[in-house]
Amino acid sequence: MAELHVIGQIVGASGFAAKKLFCVWEISSGGAWTAISGDKDGQTQVDRPEIDDFALWSHPLDVHFATKGIQGWPKISFQVWSVDNYNRSEMCAYGFCNIPSTPGEHKVECETWRPVGGLRDRIITFFLGGGPQLRDLNVVHNGLQRHRLYTKSMGKVYLQIGVLMRGFEKFGVEFS
Repeated sequence: MAELHVIGQIVGASGFAAKKLFCVWEISSGGAWTAISGDKDGQTQVDRPEIDDFALWSHPLDVHFATKGIQGWPKISFQVWSVDNYNRSEMCAYGFCNIPSTPGEHKVECETWRPVGGLRDRIITFFLGGGPQLRDLNVVHNGLQRHRLYTKSMGKVYLQIGVLMRGFEKFGVEFS
């Protein structure tokens, strides 16, 4: 079996209007992939930037996969949340990016977005806060379902990822 090691960190996020941010993350993959060790999901701590708008999380990632093929390559999805002055959590944005498919160190910037909803939803959001949320989180990384949503661009999530691969040449995958 081929093996994939993903080692790195969720560095932080910027470009969000809200302060006191945290991130819920999940690494998903196809049926041919098995997580041998490490956490495939988690949550960062809350950070409230004092000087600029960069929320610093430095949350570790360390996952080891085994696979018999490259179909269903792993991807990481994010939900960025904010905490208000009353300690209520509010959804800020969704995003995802593919785990890099070449060995080495990678700096990845993940664009995020949030659903806008209709006029009624926007009025409710303006007066009460909150906003529309997804019922099915698979929509985040499934383009066939996501194209029907009205969305608004939000900030970015930054990652530093080291990718180690072993045994992929058995399946005809070569890296130059």
